[in-house]
Amino acid sequence: MIDAIDARILKIIRTEGRISNAEVARQIGMAPSAVLERLRKLEARGIITGYEAKMNPERLGLGLLAFIRVRADEPVHSMGVGEALAAFPEVLEVHYVAGEDGYLVKVRTKDANELGAFLRDKVGSIPGITSTMSTIVLTTVKETSALPVPEEEPKQ
Repeated sequence: MIDAIDARILKIIRTEGRISNAEVARQIGMAPSAVLERLRKLEARGIITGYEAKMNPERLGLGLLAFIRVRADEPVHSMGVGEALAAFPEVLEVHYVAGEDGYLVKVRTKDANELGAFLRDKVGSIPGITSTMSTIVLTTVKETSALPVPEEEPKQ
């Protein structure tokens, strides 16, 4: 269960991953050692699962963002196609979804030509895929991995 102090710590570090422990402690009015102990407990409980650097995809030559709906003839919940899709470096996310499509896949490539080659050469090589439908993003209004932090963990 997280308490109000854990929630405050999480809200600070979710957007400022490189903030020092001392600065977090200063912002919430606690000793740095107490904050460090709370962070270690949040990590041990699996609430904090890692730390990542945010990168500018355009600066890395990955200016095209697309979502691909993938249909497959695999048995329900077998996940073989999903695991094969997840293995490609262009793939950022793979979700098994309800509805007609089996998977929703988020992909980044250099441009439309590279997306076409990805679909043809990589996605097309996966056994069991029956169709794909791609949607190219024109403008991203919001994209974040920062989760909303509740004040306290819900009672179960």
